[in-house]
Amino acid sequence: MSYLQKTSTSLMAFLLFFASTVMAQDGTIYPLETPEEPNAILLGTGGVENQPAPETWFRQWGDPMARNISTATLTPFLPEPGKANGTAVIVAPGGGFSWLSMGNEGWEVAEALAAQGIAAFVLKYRLNPTPASLEDFSAWMNRPRTPAPAPSSNSTTSTTTPAPPQRDLSNQLEDAEAAYAMIVNRAKEWGVDTDRIGMIGFSAGAGLTMHSTLHSKTMKLAFIGPIYGGMGPVEVPENAPPMFNVIATDDFLFRGQFGVIDSWYKAGIPVEFHLYQNGGHGFGLGNPNRTSNRWFEAFIHWLDVNKFLTAK
Repeated sequence: MSYLQKTSTSLMAFLLFFASTVMAQDGTIYPLETPEEPNAILLGTGGVENQPAPETWFRQWGDPMARNISTATLTPFLPEPGKANGTAVIVAPGGGFSWLSMGNEGWEVAEALAAQGIAAFVLKYRLNPTPASLEDFSAWMNRPRTPAPAPSSNSTTSTTTPAPPQRDLSNQLEDAEAAYAMIVNRAKEWGVDTDRIGMIGFSAGAGLTMHSTLHSKTMKLAFIGPIYGGMGPVEVPENAPPMFNVIATDDFLFRGQFGVIDSWYKAGIPVEFHLYQNGGHGFGLGNPNRTSNRWFEAFIHWLDVNKFLTAK
């Protein structure tokens, strides 16, 4: 049995187990036993300050989630022998930097990438502390929130909307850089072309992908894919990689903004943007009856046209 098959069998068995016991596919938060992650590799980036609670798991909308992560790991999903094309992708799940959607935005995406001959690596990065008990965490998750104001209709263009204050992502950036370094160091073992390492992220993971692109001094990403991430304008580095960007009009992060797309375009860096009619937020590879369900096919086609799927 191949490496990918072993990984797939373990994770898919876990996914099928909890899916079969889900009482309702709703937003209720249910406890979940911490799964085995036999192929997860420690990144050795340290812990999290003021984190008294251990890593715990829960499920919501039928998906496995992890929180209070204080030890970062990287889990490889390698293509079948003879199918690898040399391209690699770091996959960063989302969760507001307080939890990670490990199934919907991590393992499932990595499986789909590996099926295309791409070596995929799920990054379980460190998170901000959340309440130790599931009851307190659920109350915190369901607390009333004040929505961010939409861009003013009196402004000249939505691309001039000020970016939100930058949060401290030093731990997460360190984890991403350690993941990139590990892939480079083990490139021969994993069949990776070090000139073809990209990164794709979802929601907060899209934010980490963008943060890594804008601020890392050690990562040289060949391409990036922020999926339903922030859309505000950014200062684009001269060596920024091509970008594939996806969001739906009914996503609360969209708000009629095209700033990051405009920034990439004005910098003269290749950019492809898919704005879908619907899909909401957190749709991963897709939800039933949404126009956004074909985004992954478009992403693979984009990689193909840009010759990332052709083995050298």
